[in-house]
Amino acid sequence: MKYYKLLLLALIVNIGSQLKVSAQTISRDELIFYTSEWKGERFADGRPKIPDALIERAKNISIEDAWTVLRNEGYFNQFESGWKLVNDTIPVVGRVVTAMYMPSRPDVEKAIKERGAKQGRKGNTNSWPIDQLVKGDVYVADGFGKIRGGTLIGDNLGNSIFNKSGNGVIFEGSARDLQGLREIKGFNAFVRDFDPSYLEEMVLMGLNTPIRIGHAIVLPGDLVIAQKEGVLFIPAHLAEKVVAISEFVALRDDFSHAMLKAGTFSTGEIDSEWSNKIREAFLKWLDENPKKGKMTRSQLDSFMEKRTW
Repeated sequence: MKYYKLLLLALIVNIGSQLKVSAQTISRDELIFYTSEWKGERFADGRPKIPDALIERAKNISIEDAWTVLRNEGYFNQFESGWKLVNDTIPVVGRVVTAMYMPSRPDVEKAIKERGAKQGRKGNTNSWPIDQLVKGDVYVADGFGKIRGGTLIGDNLGNSIFNKSGNGVIFEGSARDLQGLREIKGFNAFVRDFDPSYLEEMVLMGLNTPIRIGHAIVLPGDLVIAQKEGVLFIPAHLAEKVVAISEFVALRDDFSHAMLKAGTFSTGEIDSEWSNKIREAFLKWLDENPKKGKMTRSQLDSFMEKRTW
């Protein structure tokens, strides 16, 4: 009898612990179901944990190259443009933490806040996603495009976000305190607009759940690359492939430019399927430029096999 009481107590504690972690979220099993093609490490809640080293590599690729790879894989709804930025020169690259907001109604918001308080949540619901952030994360929120009264952060929350994640934000909504946000060195925000109003009549309805940003579908753990031209969301299981092929395309472009400037090959030769002569020249060029990286003939042939650029 004592054994069963202890087992029951342990079960209650475990359930309570999971509830505290998962306020407003889908279950771990559901998140793993949505991201089942990811075979790597995960956070405690099931979110794919793309390695920090891959995030660093992703900072050096272009959206155009990555977008092309995703299109070739059949992913057509991953890019969104038309943003206003805190700083045009700072990209935002990292693992996605999602938040979904809706217009508030008193009964729902009251219930959510009461449950959140019991589970250890503090402050208004727009601060809850920030509590989830770790280094390398990017806070991505669907604020249903609300501008006036839809300011999900100001400079106080902006400082908190950057302190926790070392990264910026992407909001289908707005932000306030533009001047203060610009003073956060290294921070950037991609938003629909800026407005001096305070956040009002909005409530968090989903945390680390699938969301929509414009025309793009976004899942927790996606790799996001946000540059001046727009925002691209890369499914976690494709992140390594997208980055690797994009790196190769960048190398190929550097080599092509060098050969064209030197007059070694014609434009027609460079822009067509590469001959063995060009492939050998490319490998030799890599050997002469070791900082560019290393590549074997088999790796080169594999990249060139499905050439679509």
